[in-house]
Amino acid sequence: MSLNTFSPNFLKLHCPSPPILIPKSHTTKRTFLARNANNGSEPDPSSNGYPSPASTKKTPTFFTGKPEADVIVIGSGIAGLCCAGLLSRYQQDVLVLESHDAPGGAAHSFQKKGYTFDSGPSLFSGFQSRGPQANPLAQVLDALGESIPCASYDSWMVYIPEGEFLSRIGPTEFFKDLEKYASLDAVREWRKLLDAILPMSTAAMALPPLSIRGDWGVLSTAATRYGPSLLKSFAQMGPQGALSATKLLRPFSEIIDSLELKDPFIRNWIDLLSFLLAGVKSDGVLSAEMVYMFAEWYKPGCSLEYPLHGSGAVVDALVRGIQKFGGRISLRSHVEKIVVENGRAVGVKLSSGQFVRAKKAVVSNASMWDTLDLLPKEVIPKSYEDRIKMTPQCESFMHLHVGFDAEGIREDLGIHHIVVNDWKRGVDADQNVVLISVPSVLSPDLAPPGKHVLHAYAPGTEPFELWEGLDRKSAEYKELKAERSEFLWKAVERAIGPGFDREKCEVKLVGTPLTHRRYLRRNRGTYGPAIKAGQGTFPGHSTPIPQLYCCGDSTFPGIGVPAVAASGAIVANSLVSVSQHSQLLDAVGI
Repeated sequence: MSLNTFSPNFLKLHCPSPPILIPKSHTTKRTFLARNANNGSEPDPSSNGYPSPASTKKTPTFFTGKPEADVIVIGSGIAGLCCAGLLSRYQQDVLVLESHDAPGGAAHSFQKKGYTFDSGPSLFSGFQSRGPQANPLAQVLDALGESIPCASYDSWMVYIPEGEFLSRIGPTEFFKDLEKYASLDAVREWRKLLDAILPMSTAAMALPPLSIRGDWGVLSTAATRYGPSLLKSFAQMGPQGALSATKLLRPFSEIIDSLELKDPFIRNWIDLLSFLLAGVKSDGVLSAEMVYMFAEWYKPGCSLEYPLHGSGAVVDALVRGIQKFGGRISLRSHVEKIVVENGRAVGVKLSSGQFVRAKKAVVSNASMWDTLDLLPKEVIPKSYEDRIKMTPQCESFMHLHVGFDAEGIREDLGIHHIVVNDWKRGVDADQNVVLISVPSVLSPDLAPPGKHVLHAYAPGTEPFELWEGLDRKSAEYKELKAERSEFLWKAVERAIGPGFDREKCEVKLVGTPLTHRRYLRRNRGTYGPAIKAGQGTFPGHSTPIPQLYCCGDSTFPGIGVPAVAASGAIVANSLVSVSQHSQLLDAVGI
């Protein structure tokens, strides 16, 4: 599980042609580190203070690799990398085309003045899990024979209107916080909630994400293979538990209501957890997602994990997996159009004018709106276009990346801090919830000696309308950026304490919705589709255009690192035979 933030790709490579990541089995001595793609060179500054993306240069770069593949993957976000990694593992010839200078999309790391920053996700769990109930990303990494060294921890600081406290995961510690900051009624209701939903986690986790595919072959790889264990879990839950489990595909608020949970603190806390998980409150998140999260956070022996060397280490591991099995990644290779011939997706046209053929399929890891823009207008069914244009969007982000001196900062500073200014406004109100990560606490190599690296952000709550049409080089833009980032600075000052002085920070970068749109090429800088459980469903992975598939946060299961990893896996599984899929499940022991 992770906090699901998206932020720009900030690195710049000084090379004449798009770098191609070549499989190790081919003759090459180059090594690739996603979190250090600028090879130590200082990138050009943009109007945000962030390095400018090389892909915005007017001079097109040229793709120099073999101009065809079995499958072309557009974009190297977590979903695209998971899809490409598994397809490579399935012995398909895979080519990932990435517009920017480093792979990873929103999950990459970037460097500035010796500091290594996470651009997006920072709160993870489940990396070390294995077997049928493992986190989807962990299952993909296991299939690729890769692992990620992590630091484990069990708490984060919470700053809420009622006070501030160290919130610990696990089955018992949170009860102490509830008794102190809420009431005995809250303690009783929380226990009632855990007693009801933790048994449901067996059913929610009985179907491994890696077993799912997008065709009738799922009856073999999932239903037949795991049906007996699923039925057994329902039987063990008893009639009442089994009845509750039928709500797994309904909004989590329905389970809360059925348990008659009324304590304001409990309702607010659950909304906060829902928001951290999926960008919506409890009335919009699937019960299955929340039950899965509760199982990872509130069962005995659970812990949170941070990947050593930053979130870029996750990208590194996926890249290694792709390379290991012969896959290719070409950076600074911007896809301008998906080429459709005789009604089928047959390849892509790059901004350089080059055509790259896909013999079997094209997979888009772009958002649904951006994928639509890549297609020739004349081949898009009106119903498909209308559905995408009518899909509501989450808002965008404000980001603050800071490098500062650790002198005078308390030694027990934790990695994660969550600030809620006003429960009454709702956790999804703009400038109300701030998430702060100080990963150098657990991975000191992310900052120079004696320094800290920090990322603060407002996830998916910044209105794009405030920024639309502004010139990023104008005084108006700079003034609005200073005004709209002030709440982030205040949250950071509250969390880090009196030893923190913003004026003495060595690195100060502010990202806006326009930054988001520019660097991640996301329509309106959006977090993703604002699809509420019970009111709509995330689209599947196939499209009306034969041989064109989609993965990522615009597809089932939705927003979030585990969800997008699962979506990439589902597409990869769907492009190979049931026999190949089953052999993979056998090989990884699920």
